Amino acid sequence: MRILITNDDGIDSPGIHELVRYVEQAGHEVVVVAPDYDASGTATSIGRIAPDTPIRMRRAAIDGLNGEAYSLAGPPALCVVAGFLEAFGPKPDVVVSGINAGLNTGRSTLHSGTVGAALTAQNFGLRGLAVSLETADPWHWDTAAALTLDVLPQLLAAPPRSAVNLNVPARPLAEVAGIRWTGLAEFNSVRSAVSKVEGDYIHFDLVETQYNPEETTDLGAIRAGFASLTALHGNAEVWGPGSTEGDLWHEGHDIHAASVGHELRPAASVLAAGRDES
Repeated sequence: MRILITNDDGIDSPGIHELVRYVEQAGHEVVVVAPDYDASGTATSIGRIAPDTPIRMRRAAIDGLNGEAYSLAGPPALCVVAGFLEAFGPKPDVVVSGINAGLNTGRSTLHSGTVGAALTAQNFGLRGLAVSLETADPWHWDTAAALTLDVLPQLLAAPPRSAVNLNVPARPLAEVAGIRWTGLAEFNSVRSAVSKVEGDYIHFDLVETQYNPEETTDLGAIRAGFASLTALHGNAEVWGPGSTEGDLWHEGHDIHAASVGHELRPAASVLAAGRDES
């Protein structure tokens, strides 16, 4: 399997360097394509692409890597798109994004560039895995990299368009209780807040939510000492009980009934969702 590794913290992040070494040493063919800047919070954005404005890319050096590495002047989703379009050789079978410096849990995963890369892979028919690590001093990059290798075999065997989000607690590998399938928490451990509007500037801060999540959620599992694994599905239409594909639009059509429908069952649900993995 050919694996494209990217992230949103940038090509120089220690997280991606640790991940690359682990994945390649496990026997996989690796190509690294990551932003040449910190692209956190870019979600699935690919930036502006114009025929008359080329996007800068450069060879990058990662200690211990035998495969090729590149930095790209664009967000992680663009790195995935470029890889899919064979800008760096044959298209990958799988995209692994991370290791992010900080958790990507709850509904705020919508804004994560780390998760956005995995969802972009899904959108192009590939398999995607996002990996994030709880903040700590010191960082436990090796724990997140080792758990990535635990998850990869199931992802490689999963159907195309499977995308999963792995969050890892800040502790040594031996102290992780296992890997638990989870849903998204209602909130993350922190939220954005506008602290001040001053002249032409808005000041944002991250503040603690004081949210106490259920242990069946991604954030709750982390707090209980488990790594969390969540199957995600991004770009999909939703059909409610009052709508049918091909219906004509007419005045009075109930948008609420059309858009609030049956629970989505993404392809990644075949990965034994609901089962704990230790």
